[in-house]
Amino acid sequence: MDVIKTENLRKIYFLEEEKIEALKGINITVKKGEMVALMGPSGSGKSTLLHLLGGIDVPTKGKVFINDFDIFSLDDKKLSVFRNKHIGFVFQFHYLLPEFTVLENVMLPVQIYNKRDAKEKAEKILRLLGLEHRLNHKPTQISGGEQQRTAIARAVVNEPDIILADEPTGNLDSENAHNVMNIFKEMNKKDNVSIVIATHDPEIAEYCDRIFYLKDGQIQDIIEKT
Repeated sequence: MDVIKTENLRKIYFLEEEKIEALKGINITVKKGEMVALMGPSGSGKSTLLHLLGGIDVPTKGKVFINDFDIFSLDDKKLSVFRNKHIGFVFQFHYLLPEFTVLENVMLPVQIYNKRDAKEKAEKILRLLGLEHRLNHKPTQISGGEQQRTAIARAVVNEPDIILADEPTGNLDSENAHNVMNIFKEMNKKDNVSIVIATHDPEIAEYCDRIFYLKDGQIQDIIEKT
């Protein structure tokens, strides 16, 4: 079963008088329980594609289907609800709220829709990620690896079908990078979560089942892992 499918996905930006074609007709599918990497040089369209898959940005042309549903047929409010329920997004720079504790940051996605079990769900996922001793710390009081694990906890606290991660190990040392990838791999295998990771690092891509190579806004190659 395909959980993600794109049809002729295009994205054009206009920078002053310059027309920039970030994506030039992307057609990909991601299966349920599959872990895939997006690779390619800077400016190839990896982050743009990831943002469109997550409904964070809107395509110039084309469609994105999540569980056979055209996400851009929704208005902004309904798309936000859909995204919160089905998609977890992990950013490279964490974007944790500095005035909130680790626990409060992870509770936020649950509290948006007034779910009463926000604290319980946040504590559970933070324990699984080895952060039970950091619940009441602010982001500035924890390490970079702990910040990234907190960001992962926030992304998965609502038990999404899909995790999208944009260079999630880009700011981490080798040990923490592999720790993060082992966390993703465990979620992928244990909970059958589909994961798409944009990365420059071939070692990170080795964790994945398939690799999509992008160049100049197009899919240049697809590597099937054995």
